[in-house]
Amino acid sequence: NWYGIEPQHIMAVDGGHGVGGCDWDGRWNHVTKFLERPGPFTHPDFEPSAEALSGFRIIHVVDMDTIDLSNLNRQFLFRPKDVGRPKAEVAANFINSRIPGCKVASRKCFSKMHQRKFHIIVCGLDSIIARRWMNGMLISLLSYEDGVLDPSSIIPLIDGGTEGFKGNARVILPGMTACIDCTLELYPPQINFPMCTIASMPRLPEHCIEYARILQWPKEKPFGGNLDGDNPEHIEWVFERARKRAAEFNITGVTYRLTQGVVKRIIPAVASTNAVIAAACATEVFKIATSAYIPLNNYLVFNDVDGLYTYTFEAERKENCSACSQVPQDLQFPSSAKLQEVLQFLTESASLQMKSPAITTTLEGKNKTLYLQSVKSIEERTRPNLCKTLKELGLSDGQELAVADVTTPQTVLFKLNFTT
Repeated sequence: NWYGIEPQHIMAVDGGHGVGGCDWDGRWNHVTKFLERPGPFTHPDFEPSAEALSGFRIIHVVDMDTIDLSNLNRQFLFRPKDVGRPKAEVAANFINSRIPGCKVASRKCFSKMHQRKFHIIVCGLDSIIARRWMNGMLISLLSYEDGVLDPSSIIPLIDGGTEGFKGNARVILPGMTACIDCTLELYPPQINFPMCTIASMPRLPEHCIEYARILQWPKEKPFGGNLDGDNPEHIEWVFERARKRAAEFNITGVTYRLTQGVVKRIIPAVASTNAVIAAACATEVFKIATSAYIPLNNYLVFNDVDGLYTYTFEAERKENCSACSQVPQDLQFPSSAKLQEVLQFLTESASLQMKSPAITTTLEGKNKTLYLQSVKSIEERTRPNLCKTLKELGLSDGQELAVADVTTPQTVLFKLNFTT
C-alpha cells in the first residue's frame, strides 16, 4: 500500500485551537519543541515559527488487497471481524475514529492526475515491481524546461521495506537523487529451485512443496482451476501432497504454514522491525514537510537479528538509469543476434530486471510490434520474430527500440548498437 498527502491540508500549530475544535490545549507541545526553536541539525531553510507545520489533515491510503486471516498477527489495525474487507477502508476507519481531526480517505487505485496533487508519497509495498511502477509514475510527472528540471514538479517518495529482522528506509527526490531503478542491483533476486532438483532429488521441505505446486497441481487440477494461495482448501491440498513427497525421501519440516509461505512467496514479518521502519518513514515525512531537519541522504539499513544495527549511506544516481536518466539506453548486439537474445537480456540484466517486455520500433515510417506477450493473439502473431535475427527483422545500427513492461508506466527507449 502507499499513502498520498495533500499539501493544502497541512495543518498549523495555532495555540491549541485547530480546525473544527478537534485540538485541545497542549496537544502539540511535543511538536512545538522541534518547530519553534533552531538546533544544530536544522535545515538551512528552516525558520522557527509558532505557525510551523505540524501534520496533515487529510491522508489518502491506497491498497488493492483485502484482509486475510494471516494479516491479523502482525499489525494492530485489523480485527477478526474485518477479514474479507478492503485493507485501505478498514485502516482509514480505524484511524479516523481514533485520532480527532485526521481524515483518512481510502482508495483501491489512483490515476496520474490524483498523484499529481500530492505533496509527499509514502510506500510500504510488498514487491519490487510495484515499487518500480510508483517510481516510474513520479518520474513521469516531472517537468523540464530547456532541459532544466522544474523543482515544483518533484513529489518526494519515502519508501520502506522489511524482511524478517531486516529493514530499510529511503528518501527519493525524483529527478534529483538515486531512484528505485538506479539501485536495482541492491534487491536480491527471487529464490527459485532448479526443476531437476524438485523432480528428482529433493533435499528440502521447500522442494517437496514446489513439486506439489508446479508438477502435481497442473496435472491433477483438483479444483478445476488455478492454484489460489488465499484459498485454505488449495493450500491444504498442496500441503498433503508435499508431506507425502517428503516422507518418500525422509525429509522433515513440511508444515501447513511453510506450505502457505512457499505458495504465496510470503516473507516473514516481525512487528518490531515493521514499527522501526514505519517510524523512520514518518520521521522523514516530518523533516521534508517542515524543513525542521535535513532529510535522510538517502538510504537507511536496519538489522535487529543480533542486537541493533543501523547504517546510512548515499545511493548514487546512475547516469544511464533506464527510469530517470532521460537518455536512450544502449543495447549492444551483433546483427546476427536473435530477438530472443534481446528479450533474455531485458529480463535477466541486473540493472533492468523486466518481467514481460513488449518491443516495438519504427520501420519505414510505420510502427511495428516485434514482440508482445500480454495479448494472446498478438503473442502468437509475433512469436516467429523471436527466432529471427535483428538483421532479418530489418533493424539497423542506431535503431531505436521502445520497450513497455509492467515494471514501469513509461515506455523505455533503447538505442541498438551493432557490434562486430
